[in-house]
Amino acid sequence: MRVKQTALKEAKLQYWLFKSEPNKWSWDQQKAKGEQGEEWDGVRNYQARNFMRDMKIGDLGFFYHSNIGKEVVGIVEVCALAHSDSTTDDPRWECVDIKAVKGLPQTVTLAQVKAEERLQDMALVTSMRLSVQPVKPEEWAIVLEMAGMDPSQV
Repeated sequence: MRVKQTALKEAKLQYWLFKSEPNKWSWDQQKAKGEQGEEWDGVRNYQARNFMRDMKIGDLGFFYHSNIGKEVVGIVEVCALAHSDSTTDDPRWECVDIKAVKGLPQTVTLAQVKAEERLQDMALVTSMRLSVQPVKPEEWAIVLEMAGMDPSQV
């Protein structure tokens, strides 16, 4: 186990944002899946699919409620690399599996993100329709601080 942890720490951790409509797949449903996690299926955008292909085990992401709430509500971890999406027979579409890590002490709304000058270039602001998107390390830290979390404690 020690080798695995060391390897993860040495690998460059990437950050992501996963959007879901809470009436279709909510944070509570994601948490209920536990350690096994759940496929992030149904993505039919090439750029989002390619982002998932770039993900590594242990990468972290924000779980974002879109349409209803429009807020970052939790942190997830990639627990399975890109593989065929089980919701289609079309081999072009792949997905990763993610598991819930922890909820945020305070949600961070889209309005708050847009109002934060340091986040004006964040994909959530500039590519709002993309369901899976990268988050820069500095953006990750700012959103966590806005949520009342110390980024070094995640």
